[in-house]
Amino acid sequence: MRKLLLPFGLAAALLSPVPLWAQTTLTLERALDQALSRNPAIAAATKEVEATEGATRQARTWRNPELSTTVEDVRNNTRTTTVTVDVPIELGGKRTARITAAERAASLASAELDNVRAEVRARVIAAFFDVLVAQERAKLAGSSAGIAARATDAVGKRVIAGKASPVEETRAKVDQANAQLEWAEAKSELQTLRFSLATTLGDSAPAFDEVQGDANALPGRPMFAELVSLLESSPMLIIGSLEAERRKALVDIERSKAVPDLTLSMGGKRDASTGRNQAVLGFSIPLPFFDRNQGAILEASRRAEKAKDELQMTRLRLLGELQEASNRLTVTSASLKTLQDTVLPSAQEAYEAASKGFDAGKFGFLEVIDAQRSLLQARTRYLNTLAGAHQAAAAIDRITGR
Repeated sequence: MRKLLLPFGLAAALLSPVPLWAQTTLTLERALDQALSRNPAIAAATKEVEATEGATRQARTWRNPELSTTVEDVRNNTRTTTVTVDVPIELGGKRTARITAAERAASLASAELDNVRAEVRARVIAAFFDVLVAQERAKLAGSSAGIAARATDAVGKRVIAGKASPVEETRAKVDQANAQLEWAEAKSELQTLRFSLATTLGDSAPAFDEVQGDANALPGRPMFAELVSLLESSPMLIIGSLEAERRKALVDIERSKAVPDLTLSMGGKRDASTGRNQAVLGFSIPLPFFDRNQGAILEASRRAEKAKDELQMTRLRLLGELQEASNRLTVTSASLKTLQDTVLPSAQEAYEAASKGFDAGKFGFLEVIDAQRSLLQARTRYLNTLAGAHQAAAAIDRITGR
């Protein structure tokens, strides 16, 4: 008896509740384009960049003059009216320090936007390949369930014909039930991963039926020594460096506040009793006897030093994460090659030989089941290893900002 095995893609299409003409596919390029244009995290980071542009514009503005009026005596004949314009003059480089800090904040916001884009891109790639591998798992589980159903039917006929033991039929039914459960679990996992990818793209529900890509494509990245040289261009390290510069600019602001500002007064005085107008000139300046902003300067200085320490902590943490991801990618790539070259072909040959021997009456059903289970386990391990490789590659891209 010959078994009819449908290709994975055709089997999935026949089992899908969505008509073939209505099914939509999502490629990695389309997923990245949609995420970069619609992801809420990117939109929020973009708004922050726009906000810092307003803060820089505000930092460049000059302080407004003040108009003041003083009236002495309320009688018309003896009243004296003084009108002055008070012009504040910032000393100690306050405006320059303020502008510099605002520009550092704007650069920091731009770097954070680049970091968010890199993180979203890495999440999209990881989620995309998770769905792609889950699709293959679901197809594999569906194929396994179909094989188990046909095997149960074949064993039932052999039992009726007296060529097989009823024990084999019971074993076949148990394996069929397990295969059905695994298929249901695979479809549930696929649905969960599809929703996870959709939310990363900025949608509340999947707007695609399946993702399209090469599930057997192995991700390639440079070796660890070359990746270390790319670490300094990491968006997270750039953010840490710009944050340290911004903190240093804030120290300059606090130091400039230690220098008191000068206020010039210019105006005129009208004396109603004599009918004379007099020019009024003056200035005022605080006397920094007690408050020289020393506490704020100390606070800003320590926070600037803290930012440098945090930058070094980030560099070491990223170095460790990069080494871990690179090692994981190396191990999974080697495992995938072994599975492709040795394990999967051998398991496939063993299953085909057991199936032919079963049809010819040379092997029992248990041998076929064992060979089938070994093949399915090898394929499942291959898919799990492939998913781990893509996750490691996405982690490398996130860290290095590739």
